[in-house]
Amino acid sequence: MINNIQLGPLTLHVYGIMTAIGYLSAFLISERRGKKMGMDTDILYGIFWCAVLGGSAGSRLLYYIVSFRDILRDPSILWNFQNGWVVYGGIIGGVLASMVYCRYKKADFVRYLDLVIPAVAFAQGCGRLGCFFAGCCYGRETDSIFHIQYWQSEYAPNGVKLIPTQIYSSIGDFALAFLLMAYAKREPKKGKIAAGYGILYSIGRFVIEMFRNDHRGALGALSTSQMISIVILVLGIGGFVLAEKRSA
Repeated sequence: MINNIQLGPLTLHVYGIMTAIGYLSAFLISERRGKKMGMDTDILYGIFWCAVLGGSAGSRLLYYIVSFRDILRDPSILWNFQNGWVVYGGIIGGVLASMVYCRYKKADFVRYLDLVIPAVAFAQGCGRLGCFFAGCCYGRETDSIFHIQYWQSEYAPNGVKLIPTQIYSSIGDFALAFLLMAYAKREPKKGKIAAGYGILYSIGRFVIEMFRNDHRGALGALSTSQMISIVILVLGIGGFVLAEKRSA
């Protein structure tokens, strides 16, 4: 896969392009659905920038945490922004920043979270396609016909058959986005869409982690993301049950 596109003196990175497409798509999807639901689009603008800024900060912070030992050996990692972005950190950072914003604007955070979370899943699907082109978040070696080989990647081992975990993740994220939007048409009780995302995404992420082979931190036998997945799963189940009881 080729990640860098050279246009004269300008170098475009497919990973960055796909990330930008993901953010823009998430906003447009949320705006369109929000208008149909009669929700304040001005609040959506604020949530969008909170997601961008809070998500970027959270993604980078979690990377620093899981790469602490590497940073001690090579402090230049701190200001190398070409890589080192952790999806779970972005989700957590974006959600927390948006929650603070909604409280400031006296808006119903859970209602807006239900609105935007399917679009977040769609954006993640775009981002994973960016990972596919860049070669990060790569899978284990395999002899299966369903594999990918890199020849110019700065991250994945080149010339080796690898499980295309990025593609599997992307397909799962897109499927989750459309599933949640279909579920939203049934007008479930407030909080159930966000909780459903937490349940389904955490399960999918836990499974896909078993097939990844890039460095991403570990706590015992589990990767950092698997540990976070367990927490998110518990919170998602709890949120789903609470949403049902609160509306009963």
